Amino acid sequence: MSRKTFARILFGMLVAVPLFFSGCMVGPDYHQPSTPTSAANYKELKQWQPAQPNDAQIRGTWWEVYNDPELNRLEEQVNISNQNVIQAEAQFREAAAAVKVARAGLFPTITANPSFTESRSSLDLSSSGGHSGSGGSGSSPRPTTESLYDLPVEASYMVDVWGSVRRGIQANAATAQASFANLENARLSYQATLAQDYFSLRGLDAEAALLGTTVNLYQKYLDLTTNQYKSGIASQGDVALAQTQLETTRAQLIDLGVQRAQYEHAIAVLTGVSASLFSIDRNPLTGVPPHIPVGVPSTLLQRRPDIANAERQVASANASIGVAVAAYYPSLTLTGSTGVESIHFSDLFTGPSFFWSVGPAIAQTIFDAGRIHGQVQEAQANYESLVAAYRQTVLTAFQQVEDDLAGLRILEQEAAAQDTAVKAAQQSLDIATNEYKAGTVSYLTVITTQTTALNDEVTQVTIRMKRMTTSVLLIEALGGGWDASRLASNHDVSDVPQAQAAIDKGKTPQKPTPRNAALPNTTP
Repeated sequence: MSRKTFARILFGMLVAVPLFFSGCMVGPDYHQPSTPTSAANYKELKQWQPAQPNDAQIRGTWWEVYNDPELNRLEEQVNISNQNVIQAEAQFREAAAAVKVARAGLFPTITANPSFTESRSSLDLSSSGGHSGSGGSGSSPRPTTESLYDLPVEASYMVDVWGSVRRGIQANAATAQASFANLENARLSYQATLAQDYFSLRGLDAEAALLGTTVNLYQKYLDLTTNQYKSGIASQGDVALAQTQLETTRAQLIDLGVQRAQYEHAIAVLTGVSASLFSIDRNPLTGVPPHIPVGVPSTLLQRRPDIANAERQVASANASIGVAVAAYYPSLTLTGSTGVESIHFSDLFTGPSFFWSVGPAIAQTIFDAGRIHGQVQEAQANYESLVAAYRQTVLTAFQQVEDDLAGLRILEQEAAAQDTAVKAAQQSLDIATNEYKAGTVSYLTVITTQTTALNDEVTQVTIRMKRMTTSVLLIEALGGGWDASRLASNHDVSDVPQAQAAIDKGKTPQKPTPRNAALPNTTP
């Protein structure tokens, strides 16, 4: 057989046979699991209607709705420098590389192993074999020396008869997608945490400003009481009460520094900066939560990366069942080798030096004591477990949205009531102060009304802070403007650089691929 004939036979077996079997894949085809039926709208929206119009959508840079330049700057640092986000991005690249490894199983492995050996036979073997040297019948035997030039090329291909390789590609592609969704979920989580810490810090700044003003006011009350004491109007006990009130409030103001420092350090870590090198200027929290478009429950499944992560894990587990089932069936391996071999280098590329071999091999497990059956059961149980986890994630998502809608609604009502309480407390304090100046009431009455007024004002600031942080939680519960159509298509390695470039910029791919299109054809 000529070299061309052999090459054609080998190429035909390595290409035609895989194509013949490529349409068959064992194991279940994937169908997205059903989820608990949601209502047409969120229950809380019946009692709390967001501002109109309600047709706007949250964008990827969702924090910009707060119109806070400092917050915008810090949030951008999360995408670039947060170490947990960087870790999740590396895990995504690892999962994307695993897709390339799995896809390599669709192609033959070709190896070349050129070698040159020179051997010298043993003198004892030469003597026992009766070989003599060139010196004639009377000469002593001499060992022989031989050279061998070998240039073989080998090809091996395990035919994907039952779709094990293709199911493996599906599993790895879905895992890579889950990893990408996990990256986006981590990014959203740390962005939301930073916003909550930021508004909590600003709330402390507002409380500190309030206490600072109150300290100055209480100092004036102390001066007033001292003057009245010198005039014989107030008692020394009144002066002591005023002094106690002043120093207690000053201690509360100092104590806020501990909490503020902790929030400042937490923000530093979230932005990837050493706490020793990071600081935020004081700026009291003002304003109310912005309008947040909520949408309808049916869109929530497509808007949360943690749900996408759970669903893609289910898809990966489903494909793994097919990999396990394929082990029941025999495997077909095609091997072929060709090359040249000669003891003389000058004859290495001549016709007589050519050699070849080609042939299939079939392997079938006859007895494994139930190992394959156990692996199939294990894969099926893992699939069912992940389906339950996926449905639980969906249920939790609906719960979180309802919780945060209820929180915003109730806090809005509480804020209105507290504003009224603050006005009433201030009015009461003004009356008590005037009566004290007139000498009709004791300073104990002033102290009582001061305490009530301060507590009401601190509660007012706390409610404002809670409203802001709850609005952040609602945005996070709604997915932060993310959408499942942005899920990277990782079964095709050409999509990975695009996704990687988007990650480097802290954005999603510019050409989104529908999630269902990210898997190879699963039709047998």
